[in-house]
Amino acid sequence: MKTIYEESVPGRATLGIVLKDDPAQPDCADMLPAQLLRGAAPRLPECAEIDVVRHFTRLAELNYSVDANFYPLGSCTMKYNPKCTEAISQLPGFARLHPMLAQSKAGEKACQGALQVLYETERSLCEITGMKGFTLQPMAGANGEFTGVSLIAAYHQAKGRSRRVMLIPDSAHGTNPASAAMAGFTAVTVESKDGMVDPEALKAAVAEHGDNLAGLMMTCPNTLGLMETRLKEIVQIIHSVDALLYYDGANMNAIMGKMRVGDVGFDVVHLNLHKTFATPHGGGGPGSGPVGVCEKLLPFLPAPRVERRADGSFGFMLDSGKSIGHIGPFYGSFGVILKACAYIVRLGAEGIKRASEYAVLNANYLRKKLEDVLQVPFDRICMHEFVASAPEGMRALDIAKGLLELGYHAPTIYFPLLVHECLMPEPTETESKQTLDAFCDAVRKIVEEGRKDPESLAQAPRNLPVTRLDETAAARHMILTEDMA
Repeated sequence: MKTIYEESVPGRATLGIVLKDDPAQPDCADMLPAQLLRGAAPRLPECAEIDVVRHFTRLAELNYSVDANFYPLGSCTMKYNPKCTEAISQLPGFARLHPMLAQSKAGEKACQGALQVLYETERSLCEITGMKGFTLQPMAGANGEFTGVSLIAAYHQAKGRSRRVMLIPDSAHGTNPASAAMAGFTAVTVESKDGMVDPEALKAAVAEHGDNLAGLMMTCPNTLGLMETRLKEIVQIIHSVDALLYYDGANMNAIMGKMRVGDVGFDVVHLNLHKTFATPHGGGGPGSGPVGVCEKLLPFLPAPRVERRADGSFGFMLDSGKSIGHIGPFYGSFGVILKACAYIVRLGAEGIKRASEYAVLNANYLRKKLEDVLQVPFDRICMHEFVASAPEGMRALDIAKGLLELGYHAPTIYFPLLVHECLMPEPTETESKQTLDAFCDAVRKIVEEGRKDPESLAQAPRNLPVTRLDETAAARHMILTEDMA
């Protein structure tokens, strides 16, 4: 694929519209120090308009998009999102607001609609999760995790404790240990049994760390796609030493409308609005990771939060004095929050519940259709995703590369580490039976090819701009400079 500079031809240009300078306005060059001005014009490519349009259109066609193809990336919920939420986020009354406007009394009156969106979103998320309050500031899932464990730290500090151990099951979301470490905790792994948290191993860990135990971070359903069946016992064990239970909401897609995590005993929860609530996920952002808490953690939430006043207007509530402080600028990723609000209102209570049911149904349909092709180590009802192993003698990597050649994005591979040659598909609630059947046919075809001609499969993909890479050489001889020669 050529770069735009390789498309350049000396003397070729596009006729643009030149606006006359306003004589009342100073020249930009006169406003900058002389040492910051260029000595010569920048070396820009010389292209006609059609060259530029075709170049970037070809680049766009190389992108893999959920709008065009099936994207079964496990643990990420790469689902199709309705375009109506995108349209709502671009309404001028929202899109043209400056975030600093609400910080003055006069400005607060001008952005009552935006403040109401923040308020209504918080209340909706409280209803969905069973929590008492939310901060909408965190800008992504990992930022939400850090916020959640920081709230746990603040709770213990307020009680005069210095608890530094955070328990994390080996089936938890992969970012949990890093978030705990960033908040000053020591992450201690709790081994699972049959794919779930083992209460006996948990009791042993609690007995060992006792007065130094701050909490337990759980992903439920976990990264194996399994629902924890002994959750009540786990909650009792953790709360017996006044430690707190953290819920990683990365897999909320499986239970929203079906189980309220606050009702079963979780103290803190983060949600990924860019996974579960209608903002396209991937491409580096934007993200939003709101954090909800139980009653006793409300005073520690980041400020400001929005309240509805007695006269029906909306404004910022006073800081409790115990807040952990700002986590994200202003009030969070407002555009993402707005899409989530629209999505929740559009679906309603029954629609949200139905979305979870379809996510679980699709995953179990895929699991059953592939159980004679792949090895399914936890062969029981899964939630929104499931894990499988490549057939004996085959690599998950080769199956993934084969799927790329057939036009499918590969599922997550080699995660979680608990499963040998792991593949983790997540079909999401938005895919049809016909799409799932076609994907299963593709997997079946690849496995058959691998058995008949393993060398051929090991060369896939052959029809993409980037073919099979020498990963060992790439890891040992990384090129990290701009000079690629």
